[in-house]
Amino acid sequence: MQGVVEAALRPLGWQEASLRYAGRTDAGVHAWGQVVAFRLAWPHGAEALQRALNARLPTEVVVRQVRPVPEAFHPRYDALARRYWYYLYAAPQRDPFRERYAWRVWPPPQGQALQQAAAVLLGRHDFAALGTPPNPQGTTVRTVHKAEWRPVPPDGWAFDVVADAFLYRMVRRMVALQVAVAQGKQPLQAWRDLVHRPPAHPAQGLAPPQGLFLAQVCYTRQEQKACLEDHPPAWPGLWNGSL
Repeated sequence: MQGVVEAALRPLGWQEASLRYAGRTDAGVHAWGQVVAFRLAWPHGAEALQRALNARLPTEVVVRQVRPVPEAFHPRYDALARRYWYYLYAAPQRDPFRERYAWRVWPPPQGQALQQAAAVLLGRHDFAALGTPPNPQGTTVRTVHKAEWRPVPPDGWAFDVVADAFLYRMVRRMVALQVAVAQGKQPLQAWRDLVHRPPAHPAQGLAPPQGLFLAQVCYTRQEQKACLEDHPPAWPGLWNGSL
């Protein structure tokens, strides 16, 4: 995505070497709520800039909002919290449409076990078992403010997680290990031990990238509060029969 956004900006007079991002995502992950910052001399207003960018971007990328920010603003370092969604569905055979945006699992995970596994994540922990820091010398301690699974009828689940920051591949690993618990492949106590007494290296197991969405980056307490209170949408729409 970075390359196409930069290519759309250059004809508008943008001259910086690179954009500043709230965070990078693995290939295949959906950046629903990505935030970028740049400096641009633009006299026509935010809405005109949004239209100009969208006219130059490929169809799979869209600018949903443009607004001015202070000169010192950085979308990564000024963030109070980040929110991810992960979608999965349970089926014995593949569905080519849903598998663009969700992980197919079988046998079906048990709902109560998913919730019990999610509750283990809440609070401030050393999450070394779930990922590595962006900076090799950085800490693996993070605070998870929200972690819950919600059913998406008829056979899906959405994982909603909010934290002050995330480690590299942390969400994909936490999803894979929770599903293993909910399928009876790993005891809940082993999952607790992994979170509360992490090993030296991240655990094995990654959920595939296509089910993961960077949902929102929060810069104010009001935005963070909204993330904690609302629920992920039924996504994609074909899950509820709308397509």
